[in-house]
Amino acid sequence: MADSPNCDLKSLSPLQLFERVTEQGEKVRALKAGKAPKDEIDAAVRMLLSLKLSYKTTTGQDYQAGLPPRDLVLINNGTTKEEDEDFVDPWTVQTSNAKGVDYDKLIVRFGSSKIDTDLINRIERAIGQKPHRFLRRGIFFSHRDMDQILNAYENKKSFYLYTGRGPSSQAMHVGHLIPFIFTKWLQEVFDVPLVIQLTDDEKYLWKDLTTEKAYDYARENAKDIIACGFDINKTFIFSDLDYLGTSTGFYKNIVKVQKHVTFNQVKGIFGFTDSDCIGKISFPAIQAAPSFSSSFPQIFNGKENIQCLIPCAIDQDPYFRMTRDVAPRIGQPKPALLHSVFFPALQGAQTKMSASDPNSSIFLTDTPKQIKTKINKHAFSGGRDTIEEHRKYGGNCDVDVSFMYLTFFLEDDDRLEQLKQAYTSGELLTGELKKVLIETLQPLIAAHQERRKQVTDEMVKQFMTPRKLAFEF
Repeated sequence: MADSPNCDLKSLSPLQLFERVTEQGEKVRALKAGKAPKDEIDAAVRMLLSLKLSYKTTTGQDYQAGLPPRDLVLINNGTTKEEDEDFVDPWTVQTSNAKGVDYDKLIVRFGSSKIDTDLINRIERAIGQKPHRFLRRGIFFSHRDMDQILNAYENKKSFYLYTGRGPSSQAMHVGHLIPFIFTKWLQEVFDVPLVIQLTDDEKYLWKDLTTEKAYDYARENAKDIIACGFDINKTFIFSDLDYLGTSTGFYKNIVKVQKHVTFNQVKGIFGFTDSDCIGKISFPAIQAAPSFSSSFPQIFNGKENIQCLIPCAIDQDPYFRMTRDVAPRIGQPKPALLHSVFFPALQGAQTKMSASDPNSSIFLTDTPKQIKTKINKHAFSGGRDTIEEHRKYGGNCDVDVSFMYLTFFLEDDDRLEQLKQAYTSGELLTGELKKVLIETLQPLIAAHQERRKQVTDEMVKQFMTPRKLAFEF
């Protein structure tokens, strides 16, 4: 249906056209990879060219993977305006600023609170150890009600963690690791249950996937998640396509949320249109439901008053603004959130890393040679045009992708600061900085690959079986 050349492309918005071109491009790649019949590939390519032409006619811009039409910018509650540099929604991130999204403005737009030094110090006092580097370096930079979570913890009251993954491809990239690395740390220092939602239903609704393929991706992604080192006795991973049909508590909460959110509200928050399928329109309630402990009666013994803390990238915040608005009306506590910055594409911080563009991403399946090639060839540099100019004027760490990646993955604060000073002064060249990143990522990804090899189908089944965890409620 989505690929029919007879559909009225003129009725589509620029963003819808962009999404159609992206989906069709993914289909062409899949057909070629699967060695489909030539006539089938040719037909798909013709459709792709037709969509690209329609996109250019409508927007006046050539289609570029990962860069949606530049005249659309999401601001608070889904409204748009021209002449603003940032576009952020749950599916797309784009900015014209080489430094990346202006997160201070985003905090104002979304109405969240900045994670300041006082909050970081309070977390340190509560857990009795040094905060994670993601907190120290502002990678998790914004929150909603983290102070309430700390109040509960300091008063010996439990909470639980909820995060997720949209399984759109078999292989995850390093950017996908960020929420799981941080969530694992949170689980360990606070010693609380964790639920991880795999939104295979969402990917079926948004992508050109069968339900079987979406579920297969979910199970494969679960192996990468398990390889991060989560404790099987404290963690429940679930597929929406699987769990929704077995949990009455989960479905009851979905229906309650659906009853309290109107179509106009969903359109305003997420930008849905009258031409979107009803599955998309109802999906936000499914992502909301894990925020409520009664969705997991096997873990929380049916209790409805256990507060939830959600670590996620800030582009997922619209789902939980909606959830927090609904929660009091259905007798549930509002979930708290910790927001991370976006993990930038290799080509620069104007957009986030994408699994659909292999050159924008470093995948967890990449070999050491592929990692080296991608960084050397594609990582955007903040260096000067010549060595002489670089030695004289220095590099710009604010736009240099290699340095950005090191802020995520290099544990040693002193070493990171030394690199920043050396690069900024011109002492360290771009190639040398890239070499440091390569030497940081290669062993990290190799170690992950070794751990993933140890994850069996039986382990995945155990993690994804609804069951009581090692906590009493």
